Amino acid sequence: MKIRTILFTIFLGTGLLFAQDWQTDLTKAKEISKAGNKPIILVFQGSDWCAPCIKLDRKIWSSEEFQNYAADHFVMLLADFPRKKQNRLPPEQKNKNAQLAETYNSNGYFPLVVVLDEDGKVLGQTGYKNISVKEYINLLESFSG
Repeated sequence: MKIRTILFTIFLGTGLLFAQDWQTDLTKAKEISKAGNKPIILVFQGSDWCAPCIKLDRKIWSSEEFQNYAADHFVMLLADFPRKKQNRLPPEQKNKNAQLAETYNSNGYFPLVVVLDEDGKVLGQTGYKNISVKEYINLLESFSG
């Protein structure tokens, strides 16, 4: 019993160690972007209903390779639009995400990945691509010159 508890604690701690540092507020993301001279990667996703969004998360965002690279090169900003009742966002976050969508995703594409500069100007955009993590990083980097 003790071994299971110890292994679970190690597993949980390792997962948290590599957890992506997602921002959920554009103003804060801009501040971090300016301070670190990093582009903002704004991700529109439906975490509990959009199959390509889930694939993008599993294949790219959750990979150790991407997380290690992103920590030093990107500010990650998430605008999630879950549909299931148990995943409902607080009203304040729902409103922030709606404002982001109005500005950057008026067509309602999911997933949509928008690369922004420190002032929120669009540098480029993409979506789910069945490519390697390294290729996806190169794609994102290509937008910021």
